[in-house]
Amino acid sequence: MAAAISPAGPWAGAGQVLTLFLIPIGGGIPAGVLLARGRGIPWLAMTALYFVSDVILALVFEPLLRLMMAGGRRAPLLGRVVDAFRNAMRRTTSCYGSAGGPLALILIAFGVDPMTGRAAAAAAGHGFVSGWAIAIAGDMIYFVVIMASTLCLNSVLGDGTATMVIMLGVMFVLPMLIGRWRKRTGQRESQTVSSGQ
Repeated sequence: MAAAISPAGPWAGAGQVLTLFLIPIGGGIPAGVLLARGRGIPWLAMTALYFVSDVILALVFEPLLRLMMAGGRRAPLLGRVVDAFRNAMRRTTSCYGSAGGPLALILIAFGVDPMTGRAAAAAAGHGFVSGWAIAIAGDMIYFVVIMASTLCLNSVLGDGTATMVIMLGVMFVLPMLIGRWRKRTGQRESQTVSSGQ
């Protein structure tokens, strides 16, 4: 079924799509993609709108991150929280390769969210521009994967509600399954190493 273009043109619903993309939990992506398709917004424009949502997120989240880091220097309790978060980010990035390396940080943003990617980049010493470039790169890759999957699934099912339910299930359940698989694989590897000694 072809997407219906509104009389005001394909950009008439851009504000609504952008609002859905600004939802911090991943469910805004399939909803925004389906709304954009329904409004006749092409996939390249959807991608541009999502990029704008990431830039807005950067401008809102960065002052909060800076405030937390500054507070960590003044308040001992908050300082311990910041140090614990920094150590957790180092452990997490070490699973993806060299700690703090751009590819590892892009994978963090891809696998979790851009705020966590930016926080991990800050913990690794990246400034505003490079840290957000890394976080947005990972999040944009994630968006393209979810957008393509949503559009393909919707073209097969022809039902936006079913597409949303399936995509949300995949977005929330698949990472948990991958986490469990990685944990099991890590346990097997550690058992193999300990039995080989």
